[in-house]
Amino acid sequence: MKKFFRILFTVLIAAFLLIQFYPRPEKNNGNTESEQDISKVINTPAPVLAILKTSCYDCHSNQTYYPWYAQIQPVALWLNDHIEKGKKELNFTLFGQYPVSKQYRKLEEIGEMVQEDEMPLVSYTLIHRNAKLDESQKQTLLSWVGSARKYFQNTHSPETLERKP
Repeated sequence: MKKFFRILFTVLIAAFLLIQFYPRPEKNNGNTESEQDISKVINTPAPVLAILKTSCYDCHSNQTYYPWYAQIQPVALWLNDHIEKGKKELNFTLFGQYPVSKQYRKLEEIGEMVQEDEMPLVSYTLIHRNAKLDESQKQTLLSWVGSARKYFQNTHSPETLERKP
């Protein structure tokens, strides 16, 4: 039995070392000063932007801060997949490119996710403790979402804000 575990351990170490030669995905280090960024499209007060950048932008923008362990496989692949899925769902850097109805809907979804503690993800906040939202930060975000949605309602026709099929 001891020999079995020694062989298993050796195989696992060899597999771990071999996977390090697998190419790492391209990093998500795009333009940070996009004119389409949510902060340029919607009035985003500095405290709100600070919360978004700390708790959301790593997965939901074109600019990710990579921790040291992002260089280790298979973590690099897992992080890349997570970032790609996050950006596909909502990309703050490209927010202004969304149709008005989608912007309006995404604001609603941000509020729901924050309200229900679904974002930021627990798996993210376990390592990035400063990204975890306290009650004050949640209220700041929820108040901002409410104001932004009200602005949309006051500046766009109801038909423009309706969800398109």
